[in-house]
Amino acid sequence: MRKLTLFMVLAPPLLGTVLFGYILVRGPRMTVQHHVREFQMVLPAPAAGAVSVTPSPDRAPGEADAAGLANPVPATPAAVAQGAVYYGYYCTFCHGVSGAGDGPVGNSYVPRPADLRLPKVAAYRDGELLRAMLTGAGHEPVLERVVPAAHRWPLVHYLRSLNSPGSLNAPR
Repeated sequence: MRKLTLFMVLAPPLLGTVLFGYILVRGPRMTVQHHVREFQMVLPAPAAGAVSVTPSPDRAPGEADAAGLANPVPATPAAVAQGAVYYGYYCTFCHGVSGAGDGPVGNSYVPRPADLRLPKVAAYRDGELLRAMLTGAGHEPVLERVVPAAHRWPLVHYLRSLNSPGSLNAPR
């Protein structure tokens, strides 16, 4: 009985080890692994009805173009209110409710987000403000891919309202 118990205890691990060794040495392998270099690749033809990708007209303007851009959205209270909603969507987390650069996410960034109420920001033309907003320093460049084109100009109007003396968000 003792031999049988010893055999039953030792046989499964021994059998498992032998089976693992066999699979490791003789098991399925990739005996032939094709190596296709990029320049040797033959790309498939595009699908029927496919359209080639061209740069989007929604891209941020270049530095030279930015100064000449005019805001096509009229500066109405409705546009400012719409910009305030978009500011809440895209900007509050980093720049804070008042635009001081003290948002909950922005506090963790180095460098800290810009204070949007500064005279330096107010001195930007609309196109320059748009460009700085979309391609600025730090963590901002993602906004070019996040903020839809229709939301950008109302945001510029709202940022202008942060600097106006009568605004609720103006620095005190």
